[in-house]
Amino acid sequence: MCVSGCLRCVGVALVALATVCVVSNLFLLFPNLETRFLPEGHVTREATWSAGLWGSGLLTLLGAKCFLVSSRTSGCCAFRGQMCSLALYSLVCVGASGFCCLVSLTGLVQGPLCLYNSSSSGPVWGVPLRPTPDRDPGYLWNSSLWSGVCLEPRAVVQWNVLWFSLQSACSLIQTLLCAANVLNALAGLVLGRGLRPNKVAPVKA
Repeated sequence: MCVSGCLRCVGVALVALATVCVVSNLFLLFPNLETRFLPEGHVTREATWSAGLWGSGLLTLLGAKCFLVSSRTSGCCAFRGQMCSLALYSLVCVGASGFCCLVSLTGLVQGPLCLYNSSSSGPVWGVPLRPTPDRDPGYLWNSSLWSGVCLEPRAVVQWNVLWFSLQSACSLIQTLLCAANVLNALAGLVLGRGLRPNKVAPVKA
């Protein structure tokens, strides 16, 4: 086992995943790359919470930076001190990325905010695909609804399914990595940097 090597791997993976989450959340804020919907308040609620920017993005990037720096820490006492800090950083990252995953899955299940034809009052803004007790909640498995319900933004259902799915998957992986890193940090407290094979000197004749 090598704790320093695990820290480097987790840190690099978190940077890549955080970048994907940030990009995904930015795309969710601007459906079809149009800027007018955000100031008008016509963007899906879960996207405006921006959990991919501050949760799986900024906070997780700060944690990844600490992991990478700690992997180069020298000295037994200094390394173990860093492990205590890393356990706390990892718990914060677990909470941040876990919240982002929950928000993303909620946005995915609820469906997007869009302009749709209401049977009673004509075109209105709302969440027409939201699950209800009297309706099958499986719009994700019924692609015929993806282009036949929302009028604006154009193809917003496909847009949200793509980016919320990507964001939820990446934030879930982040949560698992950070949870594993809590155990890794605790192992570092007990074992130090890791176990190295003993070198046996050659026997002189």
